[in-house]
Amino acid sequence: MQLIKATIEDITDLQSICRAAYTQVFASHWELDGLELYLELEFGTDRLLKELASDQYEYHLFAEDKAHIGFLKLNYKSDSAHSEQDNCELEKIYILPQYGGQGIGRKAMVAVFEMARSRNKQQLFLCVIDTNAPAITFYQKLGFDFHSRARLEVPHFKEELRGMHRMVLKLAD
Repeated sequence: MQLIKATIEDITDLQSICRAAYTQVFASHWELDGLELYLELEFGTDRLLKELASDQYEYHLFAEDKAHIGFLKLNYKSDSAHSEQDNCELEKIYILPQYGGQGIGRKAMVAVFEMARSRNKQQLFLCVIDTNAPAITFYQKLGFDFHSRARLEVPHFKEELRGMHRMVLKLAD
């Protein structure tokens, strides 16, 4: 698996894998037309162009045999109870389901740790749906601890899935 930093020139490929990976994993979490609204909000051309041009965000494509199989999004100026200079947030990490269980997520996370440390970040945050026990266990095995509870406030997301665990990993010794 290769991790490739996305640029504006990659927007078509990035948009395609963002939509495909998210939909294949989370389509059942939405009611009505919520999925389509969310995909446009999060992965629409205008938003991706803006974020790719910013030094606040980084997108990385996961590639295997020249095919894109997932992506991640880092926010280097995450707002939390701590100074944004000290922390960052992994906002998104999705892998196409057929590539699960191959260690790709772990490899990507190790790379994320190094990227955050290279920017002198002290903490890495992420949010995960509180009913997603496999993901929570995965993050705990990587060293993340429970930080706080949050609630996903987006239209048409199923009510019973809105609870979130905010988790944190201390990057500094």
